[in-house]
Amino acid sequence: MSTQPDLLYSEEEEALRAAVRDLLTDHCAPADVIARVETDAPHDRALWKSLAEGMGLAGLLVPEDQGGQGASHREVAVVLEELGRAVAPVPYLTSAVVATEALLACGDAELLAALASGRTIGALAVGLHLAPGAAFTAVRVQDGLLHGELRGIADASVADVLLVPAEDGGLYAVEANAATITAQASLDLTRPVATVRLDGAPGRRLGDAEPAVRRALRAAAGLLASEQLGVADWALTETVRYLKERKQFNRPVGGFQALKHRLAQLWLEVVNLRAAARGAADALASGEDTDVIVSVAQAYAAPVAVHAAEEALQLHGGIGMTWEHPIHLYLKRAKADSIAYGTAGAHREALAAHVDLQAP
Repeated sequence: MSTQPDLLYSEEEEALRAAVRDLLTDHCAPADVIARVETDAPHDRALWKSLAEGMGLAGLLVPEDQGGQGASHREVAVVLEELGRAVAPVPYLTSAVVATEALLACGDAELLAALASGRTIGALAVGLHLAPGAAFTAVRVQDGLLHGELRGIADASVADVLLVPAEDGGLYAVEANAATITAQASLDLTRPVATVRLDGAPGRRLGDAEPAVRRALRAAAGLLASEQLGVADWALTETVRYLKERKQFNRPVGGFQALKHRLAQLWLEVVNLRAAARGAADALASGEDTDVIVSVAQAYAAPVAVHAAEEALQLHGGIGMTWEHPIHLYLKRAKADSIAYGTAGAHREALAAHVDLQAP
């Protein structure tokens, strides 16, 4: 069995949080995010450059001798919490986590260094909905060229390189401009998905697809819980602040007992989510009981994030229903995240298998 996980934030992690939050406060205002998602280019490339190149956050998981920062999943989790609090429209999870983890499994130093620099954005060409260990679609290899269609690929529209699994068991690097990328309808406008079509696209084999995809999706599921924590924490904090200011019958709405009870229950859920998310990040960093703890985190995280966003929407009253208020961004992100990298139900089933507690 594993030793006791460390769920507390270190001084370095708190300093990292403060730096990321300051940057997002200055460059990722809610009104700007809303305005951006109304365009055909929802990704904020200037913000990505500041995060990836300016702060070096794209290479946190990459060893120093390969051009990265040599940090751990714990630091990445802190970054994702803050990105979730701001629903920042940047491809951090898909490039700095998912694509990077796949490349770490393959050991491709050249492409790892490119992603770590932030000047190249990568996307793993498997559906956003897939849980770790799930079967994934692969493309055909014919005469050294790739043919096929892959759907539900997150952030493909902004990627420079696609990591494509093929039927021969390999994972191939394909230049994005060699593929036809068509936007799909997406609930979360800050993390668009697309269909990727390959008609004789050249690719460079990186390694075996199965272990690379499995590793990438496991890290994605575990660290997604930190993003969901950021969404839920923002929803709770903003709702408490609003209810302290909003008055009815000449007293703050937050003073009514029924609303106090709802907020107290939500606070307990968010606190528990923090523990689950920190546990997943620590498990990924240490390698101890990783599959079990990641499944626990995702089984719990999605319902809490959705509940927090729904409560925020309802308790803000009429203003929460407006397009100008950012609550709808958080609710959409929470809903989309609830099916990303496996639903809560899929992770509960996986957890039962991990601990040998199958239903009769």
